[in-house]
Amino acid sequence: MDPFIDRARTFPRRAGQAGRELAGLATGQTPQVLFITCSDSRVVPALITGSDPGDLFELRTAGNIVPPYHADSASGETATIEYAVEVLGVRDIVVCGHSHCGAVGAVVRGDDLSVVPAVRSWLRNADRTALRADEADVFDPTVAGPVQRHVLGQLEQLRGYPGIARRLLDGRVRLHGWFYEVHTGLVLAHGSDSGLFLPL
Repeated sequence: MDPFIDRARTFPRRAGQAGRELAGLATGQTPQVLFITCSDSRVVPALITGSDPGDLFELRTAGNIVPPYHADSASGETATIEYAVEVLGVRDIVVCGHSHCGAVGAVVRGDDLSVVPAVRSWLRNADRTALRADEADVFDPTVAGPVQRHVLGQLEQLRGYPGIARRLLDGRVRLHGWFYEVHTGLVLAHGSDSGLFLPL
């Protein structure tokens, strides 16, 4: 913990040296993108995108899962998405899955999650059809195929959010599916024309 404390103490100086105008952030935020990704510590949106404070509105969940929209039983995830769209007016939403995802891997392999019942319950939000696995998927440590199908499933979930559905119709918002390889740093994006995840 000590190295993190030391870096937090020196952050104002380091940020100033990097030319970041932190004072301007006090007036509000106008992020361009809602970036939905996994809680995995190996996935760092600002590092991947080269973004600065104020550029990305982030939602991180186990397995980058987007739960169904229910206004009367809202979760932190649904509230974050709704706020990003309705209040902040983000124009783009990225769902970024990643290789070696423990959450997706657990579903694909059918792992026993009895010691983490909250995780087991959360992963029920994953689309089991999208995560259907053949033998190759089960033994592939990157779980690339299932993760990519899972990303597409989460984009479908987003289309069920009323504010997003309206904005998709009139072109005020765009959805993007990404796949990040933690072992190479490569980012793939889903192409609607090709149906494939290809390098950006």
